[in-house]
Amino acid sequence: MPPRPASSGSSWRRARRTLPSSPTPTSPSSGITSKVWVPRSPPPPQPTPPPPTSPRSSMDDIDDDDDDEDDEDLDKRDDTPEPDELDEEIVESDLELEGDIVQSDHDDPPQKMGDPSVEVTDENRDASQEAKGKAMEAMSEGNLEDAIEHLTKAIVLNPLSAIMYGTRASVFIKMKKPAAAIRDANAALEINPDSAKGYKTRGMAYAMLGKWEEAARDLHTASNMDYDEEINAVLKKVEPNAHKIVEHRRKYERLRKEREEKRAERDRLRRRAEAQAAYEKAKRKEQSSSHSSGGAYPRGFPGGMPGGGFPGGMPGGGFPGGMPGGVFPGAAMPGGFPGGAMPGGFPGGGPGNVDMSNILNDPDLMAAFSDPEVMAALQDVMNNPANFAKHQANPKVGPIIAKMMGKFGGSQ
Repeated sequence: MPPRPASSGSSWRRARRTLPSSPTPTSPSSGITSKVWVPRSPPPPQPTPPPPTSPRSSMDDIDDDDDDEDDEDLDKRDDTPEPDELDEEIVESDLELEGDIVQSDHDDPPQKMGDPSVEVTDENRDASQEAKGKAMEAMSEGNLEDAIEHLTKAIVLNPLSAIMYGTRASVFIKMKKPAAAIRDANAALEINPDSAKGYKTRGMAYAMLGKWEEAARDLHTASNMDYDEEINAVLKKVEPNAHKIVEHRRKYERLRKEREEKRAERDRLRRRAEAQAAYEKAKRKEQSSSHSSGGAYPRGFPGGMPGGGFPGGMPGGGFPGGMPGGVFPGAAMPGGFPGGAMPGGFPGGGPGNVDMSNILNDPDLMAAFSDPEVMAALQDVMNNPANFAKHQANPKVGPIIAKMMGKFGGSQ
């Protein structure tokens, strides 16, 4: 193989030394490996990072957005209560009762009654008893209409006889005329409240009308006065139905009472939730307004203390740190400002050209700096400027902070 020229080798070595690596093609004829220079494409432009935002401002924006969304949700909330089963009326189930009920005779003309103001003579009493005898004879023969006529005559002759009314009421029972029987039974009981026959016939009439509770009550009263088998037979039919009605009523009275109690509890919880929501909404609005107004000073005192206000107004973070060498009485701020004394010295050496001599020469401020309570409040405000609101009403702390704000603000 012929020797390679020097100039050629020098150029090759220089290219190999300076050019980026790339695939090395091999010549099939010579077997010599050569390097080919490939220009690099320029790197893509990097996006400009957004300016940094303070964590507190970001959190304030997030809090404000959350408050606005919560307020919008509360404003858009539909106050119309959703349908609730507690608001629905309880529908009673059907009650199955046993026993035959007759058609009421309320539409029939009322029977003739006696005049209680008439003076009854002995002859009238005798004639009344004779008419009653004829009525009993007609009843035995099954002639109930004739019996009613005779008993009506007996009542007119002696309108003060409870027995006559009770007897005619029993005939109306046989004729299945419960309304007429009840009228005669009531008349008998008005004359004699202890008339067993009056309670018996009225109880039987109530049973015919399906008034089972009233029937059971009258029949029990009659049985206690003058027990007989007929009363007992009717009670056996009446009592089961009366018991079912009583239990049915108690059941639904209990259900209605429970529902009423649940409604009251639901309404109480609803009023409590609405009051809590209103309180939280008002609290959020108050916090939002305090952040946005000059009351809470979320990013420093209004107008900012020179250099950014508390905190951050002093070099290296502002108070705490104190004055160098314990300038404030009692070394309330030990250690001095970070980095030593205020740059530039006094006066005019404070950040933002604040004349610190105005503070150091103020006897009220210097005396306040030796008060642990005042310094604790100042430290609290420095850590969280929003806490100024809670110290503003303190007669010892509020004026000191206000005076410091005035001195810093007046130096701008």
